[in-house]
Amino acid sequence: MTTTSLSLENYREAFTFHPKQRHRLEIPIARLPIQTQISLPVTILHGHKPGATLWLSAAIHGDEINGVEIIRQVVQKIQPKTLRGTIIAVPIVNIFGFLEQSRYLPDRRDLNRCFPGSANGSLASRLAHLFMTEIVQRSTHGIDLHTASDHRTNLPQVRANLEDGETFRCARAFGAPIMMHSNIRDGSLREAAGKKGIPVLLYEGGEALRFDTEAIRVGIEGIFRVMTALDMCSPIAVSPPPSPRVVSQSKWVRASRSGLLRLTVALGEWVEKKQVLGTISDAFGEKTVKVRANTRGIVICHTQKPFIHQGDALFHLAVTE
Repeated sequence: MTTTSLSLENYREAFTFHPKQRHRLEIPIARLPIQTQISLPVTILHGHKPGATLWLSAAIHGDEINGVEIIRQVVQKIQPKTLRGTIIAVPIVNIFGFLEQSRYLPDRRDLNRCFPGSANGSLASRLAHLFMTEIVQRSTHGIDLHTASDHRTNLPQVRANLEDGETFRCARAFGAPIMMHSNIRDGSLREAAGKKGIPVLLYEGGEALRFDTEAIRVGIEGIFRVMTALDMCSPIAVSPPPSPRVVSQSKWVRASRSGLLRLTVALGEWVEKKQVLGTISDAFGEKTVKVRANTRGIVICHTQKPFIHQGDALFHLAVTE
């Protein structure tokens, strides 16, 4: 096993399969106005024999950092001598947003709406193109790691095209509590990879700018279960996965008035239609309204902010029969 740091001129050689090799790469992206080079950090692990090529990515939204820790721990646990196939790990895709603790790039674009990108487009478009060219097109499968945004927190869940057989197989192997069939958004990484026939899982868990121990644990174990399903490693001793609940529809519950929110339910909790999820009151508590569920389902996301405006999304419910 070797660890190497390669320059722009020869980094592509590291993607060629060489048994039992570990490469640490820096793929140049662009320079800051002060001329500091910003690069895409990549770790490549080649196993002892060929097999599937799985990419792991995180922080496409720069403030979603649970995935950074998930990838760090996964890469540390993998030994190339026991691995079959290749892992391409990119813990921080949006390095600009990560440094600024921001969801966006300096041009205020959402990177996950800019795929497949263009070599001559905006900064976001160029980074998307680089990721597609150097990471996605070299892979057979992908797992993209996210958290909730906008001061919300998510129950660990996998979102994917569950109508695709191979994607469904990987999603079930991952073992998150919720498997949600999710429509593909224009410009997303999942859309761009799907058009190339690459199965992709999008894992959501926790909140932005915070490490969530449970979401990290579920993510790590889920990745190793997918690797086992792809015959990339022998079964690893992890906790038995829960029976994932397949969900094809979800609904948001929004604030009917502005005020201070007090939650009465937690992530993962089953609720009945019209059940009270929380209350909204003014600062003096003189007027209070109840927030009720608009469907029977499971709480898969809720806001973390007590201070809310009328129309704000407060709860996300996975609809269940």
